[in-house]
Amino acid sequence: MSSSTSSSEAAGVAVRAGWAGFTATLLGAAALFTAAFLAAAFLIDPYDTGRSPLGLKEGVRPQGPRTALASRGRDPQFSGAIVGNSHIQLVSPERLREKTGIPFVSLIAPATMPKESLATIGWFLRHHRRPPPAAIVVGVDNYWCTADPALPNEKPFPFWLLSASLLDYLGGLMRYDLIEELPRRIAYLASGKAERARPDGYWDYEAGYEVQGYHQRPEIRARLERPLEAGGGNADGPFPAATRLEALMASAPETALILVRPPVYVSALSKPGTPDADADAACRKAYADIAARRPHTALVDWRTDRPALHEPNLFFDHSHYRQPIARLLEADIADALNRLRK
Repeated sequence: MSSSTSSSEAAGVAVRAGWAGFTATLLGAAALFTAAFLAAAFLIDPYDTGRSPLGLKEGVRPQGPRTALASRGRDPQFSGAIVGNSHIQLVSPERLREKTGIPFVSLIAPATMPKESLATIGWFLRHHRRPPPAAIVVGVDNYWCTADPALPNEKPFPFWLLSASLLDYLGGLMRYDLIEELPRRIAYLASGKAERARPDGYWDYEAGYEVQGYHQRPEIRARLERPLEAGGGNADGPFPAATRLEALMASAPETALILVRPPVYVSALSKPGTPDADADAACRKAYADIAARRPHTALVDWRTDRPALHEPNLFFDHSHYRQPIARLLEADIADALNRLRK
């Protein structure tokens, strides 16, 4: 073997060793950075989950309801919760408290489905064990009628944030948007004047709909009169969302459970004798059966023909109503709760 060949091989070995050392150094630095980032995020607790060992300031800065759910759902000042999506969003926790004496928090998140609501209820129950919650109000719209046992959700949701698994939570902290959130969290914690997100979670959507012209644009108003099938499309069952809700609530047998079928405009009510009506009736029965079997449980059904559901000025679309209907619905929920507590 020539000396030039030996030198070339030696140089190759040196280059490979150099790259191996560089790669090891790079991987080690990345691991250290990841560990440091994860430790900082865990201690700073960006969404106020209560997992940090540090005694941090309560609450979170103003933000979307999905990431604020963890903070609101574990707040000990509330012993009642309203859970669901925008179909029950206008139900006011403050007004329910006035009518029942129960301090309510609104744990709604728009465009969510049963899977997200069940995760939210689970979080609330785990953080209100002693004493158990006084009441939980759940909006069971047509999404709760699905026969799919996977309970698929259509929009992103931070299941990791509400998970009972610490590993799920730590994995969820490894996300790009936390790079932006951590400085905001630090600013909130460090400032005595920082604005806090509304603790009871109430969010009135009326102004947003008004801006979009729902009462001024004729073509939008015309949509309201078009019949809409909203029975859920499942006449034969099963109803896995109902099954999982009942199983979840078995851990809190003393907690009052109000199942609310939210209002829809009259053109979205099922027409008698149609497959849509059969599906709606089957879904209603699934939740009525829970109310019949489980103590301290009632069904408040607003998917029935009522005078208020014929008034177009009380709706923005088929399933989003205005404050006058919300007040009527609140009164029915409060009456149901007060009857259960007698």
